[in-house]
Amino acid sequence: MVKKILLVITAALVIILLFRYCEFKDDETTVIEETALIQQQIKNVGKLVVTEGHFTEVLTYKDRQKYFLNILSAEKKALVVVNADVTISYDLSKIEYDINEATKTITIKNIPKEEINISPDLKFYDVQQNGFNEFSGEDYNKINSTVKANLRKKIEKSSLKTNAQNRLLSELSKILILTNTMGWKLQYNGEQVNNESINEVLL
Repeated sequence: MVKKILLVITAALVIILLFRYCEFKDDETTVIEETALIQQQIKNVGKLVVTEGHFTEVLTYKDRQKYFLNILSAEKKALVVVNADVTISYDLSKIEYDINEATKTITIKNIPKEEINISPDLKFYDVQQNGFNEFSGEDYNKINSTVKANLRKKIEKSSLKTNAQNRLLSELSKILILTNTMGWKLQYNGEQVNNESINEVLL
């Protein structure tokens, strides 16, 4: 009788352990599947996001050279019309992240900075120069540098920069939506990212 009782208890323990093992395996499999899904989503997000714009600027360029102990001078000047194509891009394939399966946490370690590319087309009008002070390649380089510096200031204050950031957030929010759906957490710079804080935390 005692042997039968022991056999029943042993069988019950074996069944319980088997159930526990199967549950553990199911949980482990689920985490692996979720991790693979998150990695695939990050891979899908990892593309080049480009926002394009166009700017026009008009400036007057002047340069004066002095000769003979500053007694004589020669000036050159021109009206420069600038039409520039501008792109702001984020290479999201450079996103660095870490996945902690134990805590179900995705930590974004680095978001690539925006890359601003300015392609100006310069047209010169009302060019005035003389033999002592003529336009040269150096003048063109100076004008080109000045134009790009001015345009960068305009870009910082323009909707183009905001639009580019909005596109970045749109892509990154896809990761947030997936992690929220699966009950995972998303972090960046030590702060948890959610629908309310995504703008402040990620930008």
